[in-house]
Amino acid sequence: MVFDVGECLVDESTEYGAWADWLGVPRHTFHAMFGAVIAQGRDYRDVFQEFRPGFDLYKERERRAKVGKAETFGEDDLYPDVRPALAQLRADGLWLGIAGNQTVRAGRILRELFASEVDLIGTSDDWGASKPDRQFFDRVAQAVPFGVEEILYVGDRVDNDLRPAVAAGMPTALVRRGPWATIQWASEEAEKLPTFRIESLIELSPLIAQFNEREH
Repeated sequence: MVFDVGECLVDESTEYGAWADWLGVPRHTFHAMFGAVIAQGRDYRDVFQEFRPGFDLYKERERRAKVGKAETFGEDDLYPDVRPALAQLRADGLWLGIAGNQTVRAGRILRELFASEVDLIGTSDDWGASKPDRQFFDRVAQAVPFGVEEILYVGDRVDNDLRPAVAAGMPTALVRRGPWATIQWASEEAEKLPTFRIESLIELSPLIAQFNEREH
């Protein structure tokens, strides 16, 4: 089982607010534009272009870091079901990984937070491949010591997580939280693509047990 990061394990509300502050935009205005861009099926990075045309996300990340305002997250930003869900899944004997579109810095933070709880932590910056590109999911498949059809990818986005994971041959779980899942939840793909649709990661343990019993 492999988990996405943002809005799957990590509540990114604090970071979205920090970007609004960095842009000098009221937070509620930033959030409203964020939702509009997602609802239109656009890349989330278009949000920054709406407020500052020509905005370079990577360069701005570096600028923030230089003035002591680097992107970051910690224990308080984890969704409350993350630790108990991982503990239960580990107790069930499952192999666990984390892989998402994250920076090298975020990868270091993830390793500090989860080093003893998961078997793999991979990021798009580590691999030189970003979701939804097929290469990202090929790297996941290469890193996980099981067949691709045995790798459950858990994410919050139909476009970045479910669609490409299913195309790569993986079963998937869609967790309903964060802006993408909230907006996409009632779509046809969100209803048909995932193996599991869940409101909390705690639901995964019994669902997987039931699924495996049916399969065998």
